Amino acid sequence: MIKSVEQLAERQGLVGACSALSVPRSSFYRALASEGETKAQKATLRPPSARALSEAEKEKVRTVLNSAPYQNLAPREVYADLLDQGVYLCSWRTMYRILDEHGEVKERRNQLRHPTYQRPELLATQPNQVWSWDITKLRGSEKLVYYYLYVMLDLFSRYVVGWMIAERESAELAEQLITESCRKQAIQHQQLTIHADNGGAMRAKTVSQLMSELGIQPSHSRPHVSNDNPFSEAHFKTLKYAPDFPGEFASLATARQWAQPFFDWYNHEHHHTGIALFTPADVHYGRSEQIRQLRQEVMQQAYLTHPERFINGSPIVAAPPAAVWINPPLAPTVPIDALPATDSFCATISLPVGG
Repeated sequence: MIKSVEQLAERQGLVGACSALSVPRSSFYRALASEGETKAQKATLRPPSARALSEAEKEKVRTVLNSAPYQNLAPREVYADLLDQGVYLCSWRTMYRILDEHGEVKERRNQLRHPTYQRPELLATQPNQVWSWDITKLRGSEKLVYYYLYVMLDLFSRYVVGWMIAERESAELAEQLITESCRKQAIQHQQLTIHADNGGAMRAKTVSQLMSELGIQPSHSRPHVSNDNPFSEAHFKTLKYAPDFPGEFASLATARQWAQPFFDWYNHEHHHTGIALFTPADVHYGRSEQIRQLRQEVMQQAYLTHPERFINGSPIVAAPPAAVWINPPLAPTVPIDALPATDSFCATISLPVGG
């Protein structure tokens, strides 16, 4: 192919030759590169310029750029400062090229690198297996006055197993909440995992010691990751978007008076979309299946009365999820080389236009 294109290109030019032979120019160039020397190989054979710095001079420039006075300055700043001192090593563009050869066109100081934090993956298949807790602020009636709402939530059922409102955020109050919630739910040793974020009360040494004594496995969100504790965050949104949420509270007693009926409603009357419109108490205490069967009978009767209104056939009432995850495991990545190269497989892949 190369010889044919080259012969015809002598008379019609490369564009005309490729067009006449129906050969894309890119294919011609790739074939030409694979047959001869690549551009990089040609560069290595090119003799060095007489104006180029020697290896010793390059190393001297690099040493100066990475020295303590200059390691946090851009090359042009170093170039100007050296000129002011009566020293010329090379142009500042050459300084950039020397740094680029060593992969140092970046921050050259030794700086702290954040470690790779483990992604929490928690599974709950029944109540009182995994709890999630967090603290949110409730605004007071005066400026800079806040009350702190502690909420302990069961992951599987979304049931609030414990809550308190206090004037401060502290590890001592967190210990009281954990201890009392475990007592009410009759938590056994090594039964429970409690997940939280990285607040001071959550990371307190005394809280960790209490969990160890109670046989509770602690779990924490990754630093700077806001969605590792989604169930508690979603609950706080439900609370603060409640129609009667006042926005601010005149006193601590007022906040507690509002919260008591809210949590009663949330646990026993609120039909939660995340658990198939059952109440958290129904799921937490095992009543959901009985209620689901009653709902199924109602829907079946409605179907028998007006089957034309159910275009998908007899309806099936959904049950609560059998498994609830915080960060389910990621699906393994399949290498492209391992994918089947068949027309039927390729037809299922939608590629973006212009990609």
